[in-house]
Amino acid sequence: MELELSGKRALVLGASRGLGAAIAQELASEGAMVLGVSRSGTGPGDWQTMAQDLSASDAAASIAARAREVLGGVDILVNNSGGPPPSAAQDTGGDAILASAQPMLVTLIELTRALLPDMRAGGYGRILTVTSSGVQEPIPGLALSNTIRAALHGFMKTLAKEVAADGVTVNMLMPGQIDTDRLRELHGGMAERMGVPLDAMRAKAVENIPTGRFGDPREFAAVAAFLASPRASYVTGQEIAIDGGLLKG
Repeated sequence: MELELSGKRALVLGASRGLGAAIAQELASEGAMVLGVSRSGTGPGDWQTMAQDLSASDAAASIAARAREVLGGVDILVNNSGGPPPSAAQDTGGDAILASAQPMLVTLIELTRALLPDMRAGGYGRILTVTSSGVQEPIPGLALSNTIRAALHGFMKTLAKEVAADGVTVNMLMPGQIDTDRLRELHGGMAERMGVPLDAMRAKAVENIPTGRFGDPREFAAVAAFLASPRASYVTGQEIAIDGGLLKG
């Protein structure tokens, strides 16, 4: 399928590794011009990069300004932030929520709002927000992630209805157990807490996935590229799981 992404201008957050890097690579391979943002300002592919910590209060304004400078505007925004540390709900207080809300919620909302006027004026925009399957089926031990990402879904779902008639689509992508550094870090922590070998921990996790394996970041990125394209113009306001059938509901 020709995705008609050649010449489209894409801004991808968290593009130095994992799902963000995979999405940036997929968009670039389809001909899009990509600016990848990360704390390190690096990336494994051939695209423009920017170093920016999403925790900074001025992060959204800085990223939007740099995107206009480098790309001349943004057609595709991929909101993607790192996950917070594991925590139980009973141990998660307001300070922890506020600290994680800045990079995972506030900056993403403000960046989206900063780029929306140009998308609406141009009659084309694709806003993709990478979250977690924990939004629909909360993951034990990830109270912070479950809470903040659910709030982000609420905003994006509301926004989708407001801008659909202007040619701007807004969709949420929920990864299940995709084999990234983040997943391996989480599995390592779980194995340590349970006192079991890491290989045994990962084997147990695979048993719960109907496909019988972890996902490849490239499989996730392929879905993102389609949704970012003109071919997906009638898909908006959706929570799309890329999880090998993991979600039960």
